[in-house]
Amino acid sequence: MRTIAKFIYFKILGWKIVGNTNFSQDTVKKAVIIAIPHTSWYDFVIGILLRKITNVKTNFVAKKELFKWPLGYYFKSVGGKALDRTPGQNKVEAIAQLFETEDEFRLTLAPEGTRKKVLEWKTGFYYIAKAAHVPIIMFTLDFKNKQNKISEPFYPTDDLEADFKFMKAFYAGVEGKVKAYS
Repeated sequence: MRTIAKFIYFKILGWKIVGNTNFSQDTVKKAVIIAIPHTSWYDFVIGILLRKITNVKTNFVAKKELFKWPLGYYFKSVGGKALDRTPGQNKVEAIAQLFETEDEFRLTLAPEGTRKKVLEWKTGFYYIAKAAHVPIIMFTLDFKNKQNKISEPFYPTDDLEADFKFMKAFYAGVEGKVKAYS
């Protein structure tokens, strides 16, 4: 399957991986990975291909309703974890606790929180990383340059404004599949 994923990603789609190409299972076993910009369902396909190519296990959370038959088995097999989204729960704490129960857990999130254009990122990913004491790894979905750029691990400080400025600089010039949303 890895050979097929490489063929599709590199040869058919013409994508490349740049930046922290040494990112592997042995270096960072727990992290919050932020994928930006998230403008299309196609981002999931690129992520799944990249996951197979790099052989790095990544995870995601989704509403528990998605984990029912027939898709539930597939979502679990590609690293999905069901999340109860009923009101009144501290979702940041609930997600941060997932890091405690797993030996290896790299949670991929889209800070925009939607595939539509947003002016500001949601902050949940940041507070999840802080609560779980794990680094943030930035990851681009750059359809303009057909590349996934991966950052070195970044440990959030107590200065949200400075940290967001630093992270947003990593995504300068990146365009999503739907350009109007980037």
